[in-house]
Amino acid sequence: MHYTLHLTDRCNLACRYCYVRKGNTDMSAEVARRVVDMACDGQHHGIIFFGGEPLLCMDTIRETVAWGEEKQKRGEGFFHYKITTNGTLIDEAFLDYAAAHEIFIAMSHDGLGQDRGRAGKNGLGSREMLDEKAKLLLRRKPYAPVMMTVTPETLELYAESVKHLYGLGFRYLICSMDYSADWQDSHLPLLKRQYRTLASFYREKSRKEEKFYLSPFETKMASHIRSHDLRAERCELGKKQLSVAPDGKIYPCVQLMEEEYCIGDVRQGIDQAKRQSLYLLNEREKDECLDCAIRERCAHHCACVNKCATGSITRLSPFQCAHERILLPIADSLAERLYQEKNALFLQKQYNDMFPLLSLAEDRTK
Repeated sequence: MHYTLHLTDRCNLACRYCYVRKGNTDMSAEVARRVVDMACDGQHHGIIFFGGEPLLCMDTIRETVAWGEEKQKRGEGFFHYKITTNGTLIDEAFLDYAAAHEIFIAMSHDGLGQDRGRAGKNGLGSREMLDEKAKLLLRRKPYAPVMMTVTPETLELYAESVKHLYGLGFRYLICSMDYSADWQDSHLPLLKRQYRTLASFYREKSRKEEKFYLSPFETKMASHIRSHDLRAERCELGKKQLSVAPDGKIYPCVQLMEEEYCIGDVRQGIDQAKRQSLYLLNEREKDECLDCAIRERCAHHCACVNKCATGSITRLSPFQCAHERILLPIADSLAERLYQEKNALFLQKQYNDMFPLLSLAEDRTK
């Protein structure tokens, strides 16, 4: 189970949007400790520090990690930690702390679109500044992933942004569409061109045996190669991940932190009946998808995507459907070509379950 602690709505000390958001409060250390207590069941759990910008709440992070480490010493719980940061507050002191406590770091960076899209609108760091922060992070954490969000404003920069982030040294690239944005049919031809450009980039790097992970293609390839285990890739709302708001209320997803989706709080526990009812509601197949040939490989089951796009976890976004129909054939064509070429990196990455461990061992011997 992963517990996401939504420490704050603030994304930047100077952000002009931070102080007009509803309920602008930070999570107390007491609430965070209660999450750790709730997770003390003898199993391994992830504690994820999220925001806003979680590094604005370093005191709470330190207290929570210290509390978890004390619980682990007593054998009451076992935890690993992750921080998703916009990068503006990354410095040597933070990286020293993260290294000492084995905290995994993921960085949000929208590449060449950083100044144009959502990040620029929210007054976050400039691309040049975040490029330097990324280099600092990667010197210490070479396997840190980058999270890039594509908006209509940054779509034309999608492929070049991926190349830019790769050039900075990121080798684990998670690219997501901003489904809450105002996407139009007129964006679709450009989206197709961007994915075709990215497919060429993917093929070029694979032929050179340069190891990397590019989420849009990897997930679609896996949905074919591991078709026997598609359930493992589906959204299981509230089953494997819970989100905790600053006031201690518990929700099944970071995008569903509204009263109608509240399934408990850290003081009184989880309403298991409501948790299960939301899970079953999200599991129900959508009528418009019943006869679709690609529905088993599509992300239409993701409650987060549907809520962002349509305001409802049960209603599918037309853009999301169009996106899947564009991406899937391009990813399949790319995989087919690499398979026919007997590309060693592709075959190892997609067909050898031991590849991550073998790759890490190989890197460490260089």
